[in-house]
Amino acid sequence: MRRLLLISSSRVHGSGFLEFCREAISEHFAGVDEVLFVPYALADRHEYEALVADALEPTGIKIRSIHHADDPLEAINGAQGIFVGGGNSFRLLKTLYDLDLIGPIREAALRGVPYMGSSAGTNMACPTIRTTNDMPIVEPPSLDALKLIPFQINPHYLDADPNSSHKGETRMQRLQEYLEENSVPVVGLREGSWLEIAGETCWLRGNKDMILFRQGIDAVEINTGSDVSFLLMPK
Repeated sequence: MRRLLLISSSRVHGSGFLEFCREAISEHFAGVDEVLFVPYALADRHEYEALVADALEPTGIKIRSIHHADDPLEAINGAQGIFVGGGNSFRLLKTLYDLDLIGPIREAALRGVPYMGSSAGTNMACPTIRTTNDMPIVEPPSLDALKLIPFQINPHYLDADPNSSHKGETRMQRLQEYLEENSVPVVGLREGSWLEIAGETCWLRGNKDMILFRQGIDAVEINTGSDVSFLLMPK
């Protein structure tokens, strides 16, 4: 049974790194002695590992970064839990393809190894990374991601500021453009919120509501604490 914790961001205003969702992380990895951390979305993997280890130290969760492994595939296959961190989604996805880890991570998550993603790591759980906010600083061989869920997520979803003088596209407009070419729904996941998925159930948690975009239908707001398991159902 898949067990996914998909967080919009690792930081929120007024809170330390992963501090705002620390209790949810503890519950998600309950019974896990060590979590395998995947830092490929950032360039400095050593510094990233140290940041995550410090953030999760109060939970008692031990972190081991996959970049130390002589055999990354063996590390995935032996992992008790997996945390794919945020950063640049294109760099992360390309590295996973380069190391042939897309299939092994997907298989581990689908057989019940707890998977946690933040930002880019949350994008990885989607069918593709087409709804990322990131620049394509590198070119992966495909935009297809882990396909652990049947819908897309836009992490860090940002509402338009009516008082802003900025005249570029809003986040809503960009996601509406996506839906002009794609029929897969998109969850706009605001900072401070996350999705908890266990098998065929999915709940919105955190302190922010989400917005759901679907092709040919007006976007709708969904309150935090809601059961959104319908997102996991086949179209």
